[in-house]
Amino acid sequence: MFITLRWIILTVICWPLLLWQGKRARKLALRLPEAAGPRSGVLGNGEPLRLLICGDSVAAGVGIAQQQQAFSGQLVELLAKRHQVNWQLAAKTGLDSTGLNNLLQQLYSHSNAIYQLDLVVVSIGVNDVTALHSKPEFQQQIKTLLTRLASDFTNPQVLFSAIPPMQHFTALPSPLNFWLGLKAGMLNQALASELKNWPKAQLVYSNLALTADMLAADGFHPSAKGSRIWAQILAEAIVSPKTKT
Repeated sequence: MFITLRWIILTVICWPLLLWQGKRARKLALRLPEAAGPRSGVLGNGEPLRLLICGDSVAAGVGIAQQQQAFSGQLVELLAKRHQVNWQLAAKTGLDSTGLNNLLQQLYSHSNAIYQLDLVVVSIGVNDVTALHSKPEFQQQIKTLLTRLASDFTNPQVLFSAIPPMQHFTALPSPLNFWLGLKAGMLNQALASELKNWPKAQLVYSNLALTADMLAADGFHPSAKGSRIWAQILAEAIVSPKTKT
């Protein structure tokens, strides 16, 4: 509630400036391509693990040359130390939560098919923030996603990357960065609220400070170093999932 109140107050006071900064940030943004390289494969020799990584430009590896150095590649490599990972990446620049649901519908649309997955890792929310989607809108899309995963994908474990602290994105000027950071916090609250209803779903946060070297050249996406750190955090959460109370 406190985060929402601060966001509303800042919106009322600074709206003309925020609108101008937002338009200028979009105009000046450095457009980087998605990482090149395979988006599926098998790696490792341990216990089988069927993995889907899905989501937005972070999952797609924008700002990093090769998928091997991006989040998906680094996560698969870490998991392959314990598992034979049969993995697939379904991600696209610009996707919000609605777009992710549509993408999965397109990729997995065969009637009456049940897809075999053990684990799904989701990176979504930044584009919901920039589109100013409401908490109820976002929460409903997350519910739709989890309902589909539970029914059509053999009810896998699902790990959501928390929306990052956008106030630390170097591409964003102040107070726009602070305003979007508050909005990200609001949507993280909505995400956490929905996940309470899903025993096999978990929201993974990081308490690490977001530094400039953890960001790509555009100041908006993670660098190879940032991707490696986040992959390590997710891998630890997968090995030792948090027990819900």
